[in-house]
Amino acid sequence: METKIAVLASGAGSNFKALVQGDTEPGIVDILLTDNINAGALKLAEELGIESKYLYPGKYKTKFGIREEELWTQFLIDRGIQLICLAGLMRIVKGPLLEAFNGRIMNIHPSLLPAFPGLDAQGQAFKYGVKIAGCTVHYVDKGTDTGPIILQESVAVLDSDQRDSLAERILLKEHQIYSKAVKAHCTGRAVYSKVVR
Repeated sequence: METKIAVLASGAGSNFKALVQGDTEPGIVDILLTDNINAGALKLAEELGIESKYLYPGKYKTKFGIREEELWTQFLIDRGIQLICLAGLMRIVKGPLLEAFNGRIMNIHPSLLPAFPGLDAQGQAFKYGVKIAGCTVHYVDKGTDTGPIILQESVAVLDSDQRDSLAERILLKEHQIYSKAVKAHCTGRAVYSKVVR
């Protein structure tokens, strides 16, 4: 049975594109929602033939207003969405959205969690001097990048790397593993309480 997916993004949308073009069956990307009316992801959605919509997120910069998050949540419920994929959404999800879709929100993060949660994980890893970096797909809970891990992929840090070159190689791995993690959820091999390899 088909699983309807909403992708929530704020920026260029490269992970959104990877999800649309990747093998997520029986999951299918139904809509892109953005909190940024100028998001590059909107143009990508048009090119990919995926419906997209800007919804006002409220007056705050890093979180939703409560009323606005309630409206986002109701929109997704009315749409029949069964799984939410965060793809560069630059807002914390803690309120009505998390309550309504508990165990059904996934995020991609550019580090090997639990190492380097939060903003600029690639920069954190580079400054710390790690030899292995990477990315993680995880379920979203009330913490910051603390939810159950679904998939991870490592990336070697080269002697020639700068922060941006490392980030580019991590992003390529993100594109590869996000759709795999979504497929695992949609086929029942990954659930919030337990991830089956």
